[in-house]
Amino acid sequence: MKILVTGAAGYIGSHTALELLRAGHEVAGFDNLCNSSEKAVERVRELSGKPLRFEKIDLLDRPGLDRLFKEGFDAVLHFAGLKAVGESVEKPELYRRNNIEGSKNLLAAMAAAGCRRLVFSSSCTVYGEVKKNPVDESHPRAAVNPYGETKLAVEDMCLALSQTDPRWRTALLRYFNPVGAHESGRIGEDPKGVPNNLMPFVMQTAVGRRPKVRVWGKDYPTPDGTGVRDYIHVVDLALGHLAALERLDALKGAEAINLGAGRGYSVLEVIAAASKAVGRPIPYEICPRRAGDAAAIWADPTLAKVKLGWSASRDLAAMCGDHWRWQKDNPQGFA
Repeated sequence: MKILVTGAAGYIGSHTALELLRAGHEVAGFDNLCNSSEKAVERVRELSGKPLRFEKIDLLDRPGLDRLFKEGFDAVLHFAGLKAVGESVEKPELYRRNNIEGSKNLLAAMAAAGCRRLVFSSSCTVYGEVKKNPVDESHPRAAVNPYGETKLAVEDMCLALSQTDPRWRTALLRYFNPVGAHESGRIGEDPKGVPNNLMPFVMQTAVGRRPKVRVWGKDYPTPDGTGVRDYIHVVDLALGHLAALERLDALKGAEAINLGAGRGYSVLEVIAAASKAVGRPIPYEICPRRAGDAAAIWADPTLAKVKLGWSASRDLAAMCGDHWRWQKDNPQGFA
């Protein structure tokens, strides 16, 4: 198939583009590069040994999207969007304009070109404050920050499209906490500024870019008092998108599916596993809880197994080992 990947230079987009190429698909991608590097695209070409056409385009550039869709695509994998929860609280209008209006542009350009097959990068943040674990797709959606609200809004747009036009086939992939990197160490997570997520902060501390890891709270009702999250290797996540693409026609309209490992790890467990991968203790300090942080959340990935034939296979040791290889070989990221 001929596939268009939005946000192709980003963390998850680049890993997924690589898996698409390896599976024999023809891939084109675009990104506005506001939080990514075109070097990721160059390395995907290098790793795959195959061409990957890339353009710098913004989701808000409707004429640019229309021009791109004249090439004709069989499906779109949509990753492009701003993704930092904290920043979304500080700049909610920026997030709504980029993520919601940009996605609206994309969907309109797809419809105009007759392309109605979409895999959307959603998020477990649409669930908001979790009532029970593990979280399945029937859990009420109640996003508690602007980032989560943008994901929820785009899901609703996709659901509305599928109801008004039964030709649409859409997978709404709600994934949990992507970590790790490609085993080659050539592509990985390269956040701009101070990382918002745990694993890149841990690995930047290990490589000397940060003095210590801040652990936000040690008095949660969890085995060691620190927050528990469902971490999923980015390559497993990329393969989940590939599985969704290949089974789109079996879905009914727009369907939401969790992508997670199905178990949780605490912050201290992650630091211990990362220390083992690095070969030395990674320093950390206990800080007061942050407002809005949940004690624990992990996925029920049963539906992904049933609908997509997919399940995560890489454990925490592999996540930490691959992430460390990327960080060690690229201490300043793609810079």
